[in-house]
Amino acid sequence: MNDQPASAALSRFTVIDLTRVRAGPTCARQLADWGADVIRVEAPAGGGAADFAARHDPDFQNLHRNKRSLTLDLKTPEGVTVLQRLVERADVLIENYRPDVKRRLGIDYESLRRINPRLVYVSISGFGQDGPYADRPGVDQIAQGMGGLMSITGEPGRGPMRVGIAIADTSSGLLAAFGAVTALLERETSGEGQWVTTSLLEAQIFMLDFQGARWLVGGEVPGQVGNDHPTSVPMGAFPTTDGHVNLAPMPAAWKKFCAVLGAPEMAERPDFATLRNRRQNRAAVNAAIGEITRTQTSAHWIETMNQAGIPCGPIYSIDQTFADAQVRHLGIARPVDSAALGSIELIGQAVSLSRTGSRLVRAAPECGEHSHEVLGWLGYDDAEIADLRARHII
Repeated sequence: MNDQPASAALSRFTVIDLTRVRAGPTCARQLADWGADVIRVEAPAGGGAADFAARHDPDFQNLHRNKRSLTLDLKTPEGVTVLQRLVERADVLIENYRPDVKRRLGIDYESLRRINPRLVYVSISGFGQDGPYADRPGVDQIAQGMGGLMSITGEPGRGPMRVGIAIADTSSGLLAAFGAVTALLERETSGEGQWVTTSLLEAQIFMLDFQGARWLVGGEVPGQVGNDHPTSVPMGAFPTTDGHVNLAPMPAAWKKFCAVLGAPEMAERPDFATLRNRRQNRAAVNAAIGEITRTQTSAHWIETMNQAGIPCGPIYSIDQTFADAQVRHLGIARPVDSAALGSIELIGQAVSLSRTGSRLVRAAPECGEHSHEVLGWLGYDDAEIADLRARHII
């Protein structure tokens, strides 16, 4: 590489990114942000399966920073040969092809592990590598619905509601990256790679967390509760004179919370006294609290509650989030220079390491920007590279 890696943490690893859309690129971005040399393989001249976002759109820039780009036509034997040479030197390969497509191209796990037994091969699919739905097309919204999330999101009686982010895509990408790193750690003992698989459906179900456990352990089917917490009362969004705030008093702080509201007598009401009572009378609890909170500003309640040690916070629009003093202090919006867009900011990693932190060192690459550089690293000379280019292999 011509420049410094994003981090020293994973800088000894080379990753091949064969993915498209969001889940796979998210996985590759995690490894790139921690310093791995991620080589994104794309079809020449923008052919093949297209990403949702145009190259210079915010979404594409956010997904593909800190990577290099190699164009390669994997529908040709020559393109597959180049990929095989890359596999010989790679540590991780990430793909989201349908099972039949990768086998037809000869880039499935069994084929590539014969070339490099140390390869960690990561597959992300909609529903899994086998089973009755293995060949179905899978996207985030389908996984949100099948994974139960839409049945517990939104207000009661309003019908199913998707969440405002591609949570199945993003979480499957994060889990796949964790699986890749876990396999790399295991490889240090065994000397062998392995096949890491996940799917949007599995990731979405995993993200249900306690809501899923309510069914598996307790036999309870959770429903929609809008802005309220599913099991803790009170916890949710409450009106103020100039908007709303989130209030989240813990059950043990109920009496203290009522005192801070200026209504200590509310803590002694028999129908509000215990968490079980408050769950049974959620609407009445929320209404009583709302009658008080709507008499003061959001800033008043945020200051008063936090001073008393009771969690309370604003409900921001996205621009307000990035303008917040604590968000700015954390520095999660990171600058990077783009040849096409100039200086831009992207969302950095949400984890900090004291010695080997993550940086943004490269904006999303142009298509094939590093083809010559990568092929030279693989041992191709200028004439061979020119020939590959002339035949549209790269």
